[in-house]
Amino acid sequence: MISSRPRRRSHPRAALWLGLTAAAVVLFGVGVAVGEALHDTPRPGGTRTYVRTLHPLRLAPSVPTRTITVTSSSPS
Repeated sequence: MISSRPRRRSHPRAALWLGLTAAAVVLFGVGVAVGEALHDTPRPGGTRTYVRTLHPLRLAPSVPTRTITVTSSSPS
């Protein structure tokens, strides 16, 4: 005798979970990309800091050089 009810397959449920997981991974990746793009964009009118190294000039031979030591004590 042939059954009138169709067989129930478990594949559509697994495919649904696989699709939802793939969509979540893609959505997470897009969120990270947008966050990094917003983080990398500088704000207009903000402050800028430049760091550069200044090298001391040589003293003329006529200027005497001496070493001075300063000692300070902390107040008690």
